[in-house]
Amino acid sequence: MRVAVIGVGGTGAYFGGLLARAGHDVAFLARGPTLAALRERGLVVRSGAHGEFALPVVATDDPAAVGPVDLVLFCVKAYDTGAAAALLPPLIGPDTAVLSVQNGVDNEEHLAAVGGPGPVLGAIAGVSAHIEAPGIIVEQGAPAFLRFGELAGGESGRTARLLRELAGAGFAVEVSPEMRAQLWDKFVFICALSGVTSLTRLPLGAIRADPATARLYQGVMEEVAAVGRAEGVPLPDGAVERWYQGSFNAPPGIYGSMYHDLAAGRRMELEGLNGTVVRLGEARGIPTPLNFAIYAALRPYADGTPGPR
Repeated sequence: MRVAVIGVGGTGAYFGGLLARAGHDVAFLARGPTLAALRERGLVVRSGAHGEFALPVVATDDPAAVGPVDLVLFCVKAYDTGAAAALLPPLIGPDTAVLSVQNGVDNEEHLAAVGGPGPVLGAIAGVSAHIEAPGIIVEQGAPAFLRFGELAGGESGRTARLLRELAGAGFAVEVSPEMRAQLWDKFVFICALSGVTSLTRLPLGAIRADPATARLYQGVMEEVAAVGRAEGVPLPDGAVERWYQGSFNAPPGIYGSMYHDLAAGRRMELEGLNGTVVRLGEARGIPTPLNFAIYAALRPYADGTPGPR
């Protein structure tokens, strides 16, 4: 496949790197220090699952230089969706699939407004990876997966073709016929992981080891699930309990991606995660006090570490 990766953070660089290593023709759309590092030194992935590997890559800030591709992995932070979506039109051909591999539940709507609704598929990724330095990605070794599907539901010829093409690249891949429910199911988990690790500045293992923070973690998920069901989303039965029990099998040292941004003084996805839960809860009359506490406590850091007042 010809693949374009927009957003060369932990997720985009990891999946893009594995696809390039598997022989696909991958172009990375980047800017600033990341673009310079990829051009000068290539991409380095330090993976608990695959070991360390480095490879030269195609990197550019001009989507017209890439042209239409078979697949776009759209992996930018949720707050950059609008600006980065402007890169899409030169990449989209008659058979292009655009996978929004992002945190949140409304990014696909923004992409469809720019690139048209036809190419856009919903997707969720499971990977614990972050930027160590420009062009250097660290992945912690938990089994990675990419799940995608038609936003209208069901399966299609293009999802079947994409499934075949992506197989064998070093991560699990599957098609979901109920993608909207899958997006919200992941949202339940990511709001708790990112929100609580950021609020406490602790990894998941320390959170689940303390009864109070473990209850906070579970309670955040319960609120998100209640809001999703009020939005008419058919969340799987037992979603909260499954995610909560699964936390005991996860690597104890993992943090949510929002924590890594907080620790580095970068802008955070707070509005797209816990902030969205609070806003939708208010609109639907669903109480979300735990998500509000996370949102309120982290709001001063949302645009980066605040300076002197």
